[in-house]
Amino acid sequence: MDWFPLYNSIRVAAAATALVFFLGVFAARFIAGAPRLVKGVLDVVLTLPLVLPPTVVGWLLLLVLGPRRPLGGWVWETFGLRLTMTWQSGVIAAVAVSFPLMYRTARGAFESFDETLIQAGRTLGLSDAYIFWRIQMPVCRQGILAGTVLSFARALGEYGATSMVAGYTPGRTATISTTVYQLWRTGQDGLALRWVLVNLGLSAAVLLAVNLLERKEGRSWP
Repeated sequence: MDWFPLYNSIRVAAAATALVFFLGVFAARFIAGAPRLVKGVLDVVLTLPLVLPPTVVGWLLLLVLGPRRPLGGWVWETFGLRLTMTWQSGVIAAVAVSFPLMYRTARGAFESFDETLIQAGRTLGLSDAYIFWRIQMPVCRQGILAGTVLSFARALGEYGATSMVAGYTPGRTATISTTVYQLWRTGQDGLALRWVLVNLGLSAAVLLAVNLLERKEGRSWP
């Protein structure tokens, strides 16, 4: 049994989650304090991939990242790098579909944050960066943690956009999701079931770890 799909799935999901964490947190922090009209417009744009079919998201990414498209063509001509049919393409697709989960969860956490704590910190001479990382982020950590886990789980199980942007190449771009489909399509149901069980076990382990972490943090509160 070739374990590359497991390795690649974890690699893609981890890289996508790291990117989504910073992009989602800073987008949520900015939009949470934006004027209502700006917030409404940006919220629709950033949340749209959450309601679009993954294949539609993949098609839209191909319009931008394809080798004959504006961005993809420029990167290919300038750096000789392809933005499609590589494992890095899978990361881009996973970021696109999991970003709304991180953004929406983090935004909710920031909007429930008591703004008087920020004002109190400023009166004490604390910098905005210090207030954000040492006061606001710890207070909002439950929402941030939930968004991070949801993003990782979504990236780990992504199929539609990934199959269109990264394709399926054994040993190069294959993930658990694309491997299960290919095995089912070729009538290898037994091997497909093995990969399904691997995915179920991995997802359950992640959720269990998060639950244990939440309980530990809950006991740390006075």
